[in-house]
Amino acid sequence: MSGTVSERGHHDEKGEINSPIGSDQDVSQSAKIMEVVNADLALALSTGPQLSPTSRRSLQLYAILLVAFMGSLSNGFDGSVMSAVNGMEQYLRYFNISGLDAGGGVGTVTAIIFGIYSIGSLVGVLIAGPVADRFGRRGGMGLGSLIIIAGAIVVTVAKNTDYLLGGRFVLGFGVAITTTAAPSYVVEMSPPQWRGRLTGLYNTGITIATGRLDSTVSWRAPLAIQIAPAGILLIFVYFIPESPRWLISVGRREEARHILAKYHGDGDENAPLVQLEWKEFEEAVKLDASDKRWWDYSELVNTRNARYRTFMMLLMGFFGQWSGNGLGYFLTILFQNAGVTSQERRLVLNFANTLISAGGALIGTSLTDKVGRRTMWFWGTLACSGMLAIVTGCTAKFGTSGANITGANTAIAFICEYFLFGFVYSLTYTPLQALYPAECLEYNTR
Repeated sequence: MSGTVSERGHHDEKGEINSPIGSDQDVSQSAKIMEVVNADLALALSTGPQLSPTSRRSLQLYAILLVAFMGSLSNGFDGSVMSAVNGMEQYLRYFNISGLDAGGGVGTVTAIIFGIYSIGSLVGVLIAGPVADRFGRRGGMGLGSLIIIAGAIVVTVAKNTDYLLGGRFVLGFGVAITTTAAPSYVVEMSPPQWRGRLTGLYNTGITIATGRLDSTVSWRAPLAIQIAPAGILLIFVYFIPESPRWLISVGRREEARHILAKYHGDGDENAPLVQLEWKEFEEAVKLDASDKRWWDYSELVNTRNARYRTFMMLLMGFFGQWSGNGLGYFLTILFQNAGVTSQERRLVLNFANTLISAGGALIGTSLTDKVGRRTMWFWGTLACSGMLAIVTGCTAKFGTSGANITGANTAIAFICEYFLFGFVYSLTYTPLQALYPAECLEYNTR
């Protein structure tokens, strides 16, 4: 078995994936496989020009990837802002949504407003892959950001709940496209030795101030800010290079080689790392694969290897959405039930949770290459389950008591435990949701 720097894993005789360079290496697998998989990359990195993390080329690469990160910011912004907006009396009063006494919108209308975003994403998935394959990663990010901007404008100027529903559907539709193209772009542009940390970063106070206003600006301003990251992505995506892997897949080989040499070999096309990656690209990229046919998804299931990879990808998607993170939409309601009667204080706590979660995401990103993907995934999910059980117990006992947070230790424990849950969830799933599926799938399936 020859060494490789690709995201593709290799199957041993037991059918388990031997993780690629830059991802989790299973120490239980044989030393022979471990040596062979690492040997070529180690040799390439130890000879020829070295790409310094602080060089001019590296700084250019960071700036390029920062543009792609805007695709994640557009998505992550929705959860934190909608949680805060849903706790604003001005918003609830304007749309005549019930639940003011509970600290936020509850019931069918609120559930539909939140859920229509996911429905839009599910519909967007149907075209997200074909768009990224046909028009490139940049084309996918550009189209997705344009749709996000349109959706954000609609929800910002909303006159009734129909506007909200329509705008949020469009938002979810656009986010599905950007969050398909952008992680693939980051994985394909990142040097293999940095791939885990750079890709993990991808998926990594205004509502407090506006919440004091008694006009519709209090909730319109936070919703409008979602235009900013999508706008940055739309403007600058046409100034960044295309993914070299995609360029090879459409026959633009010289352009791909130039980009690969510039950002992975410090400008040297003969650098050992560039030569190694180029060899792997030529072996991996098929000009007649199913990704050239927008309707063909057979490579997800046509081999035992492919079915295993697809299963792992589906597990990541399932647990990423069913590990308690959906509570974030109703966080202000949970704070109210814990005894936080002040709207401003609830918004402050919501903002604090966002900062704590961001800290967890950054730490998780720094650990992806050291701890390993599967190790983080397993223990992180286990920890989330335990903390969510404690949160559930506290909510069940004190959810209707109206206990005063300044005097109820259990209510304080609930808030602290939820903050800790958000920290661990972000540490685990924020980097892995973008990184693991992109690395797990073969290029032509991605």
